[in-house]
Amino acid sequence: MRSLNGAELAGFIKERQAKAVRVLRQTLHVVPKLAIIRVNDDPAVDVYMRLKKRYGNDILIDVDVHHIPQAEAAGLIRHLNDDPSVHGIILQLPLSDPSETESLINLIAPYKDVDGLGEEAIFDSATPMAVNWLIVGYNIELTGKRILIVGNGRLVGAPLARMWRNSGYDVTVVDKSTADIRPSVRNADVVVTATGVPALIKSDMLRPDTVVVDAGVASEDGKLVGDLEPAVRERHDLIMTPMKGGVGPLTVSALFDNVIRAAQGDS
Repeated sequence: MRSLNGAELAGFIKERQAKAVRVLRQTLHVVPKLAIIRVNDDPAVDVYMRLKKRYGNDILIDVDVHHIPQAEAAGLIRHLNDDPSVHGIILQLPLSDPSETESLINLIAPYKDVDGLGEEAIFDSATPMAVNWLIVGYNIELTGKRILIVGNGRLVGAPLARMWRNSGYDVTVVDKSTADIRPSVRNADVVVTATGVPALIKSDMLRPDTVVVDAGVASEDGKLVGDLEPAVRERHDLIMTPMKGGVGPLTVSALFDNVIRAAQGDS
């Protein structure tokens, strides 16, 4: 099996970012700051909080986590929008009440929306950026390939499909409304799955030499798992992200790339 190791690529990106932050701090006297608003106690979110705080610390970007009731989120977003010391704002999803997702995300000022989820956001979404970096970093050619995206969510599936279609690639999207995803998976040369449904993608769905990017995240028995059943990872004829260190590290890198760009815009 050829492994698409995002952690390895993230190491190189982090070095570049650390240099950019040093320039901002030492030469331009700008201290980049990311504010994260959290309203959900999902254990999967704990992992992401630790990763983001550690990454920010490594490259000298301040990360403030605001753990608040959802009812206070709108007021806090408005306050952070007006705070010149804050360069990026994230509303950590999922929310306790998902019905407010759209309205709250769109309250974030476009030039601070470093997750790239708002209707007027000027930055690309972090996870689609990460998937794209992974594909490019390992010289995976998408031209002429049949690409399948499993899941049409606002964080990964929908923006990634839009990004790749805009680049002229042959992209098909299936989601929970699709009666049977098996034929589509079997027909694909490249499969990106991002549903958060454990073991959704079975080994017998995948042809040899398929490129498989697992961007799904779910909590199962206290552990984070992806969308692939364990048998998929036992195969040696696939090009695939590892269980750990695939898309995740690059997603964090992409997020902080947006924070740096936002801070540079203020310099």
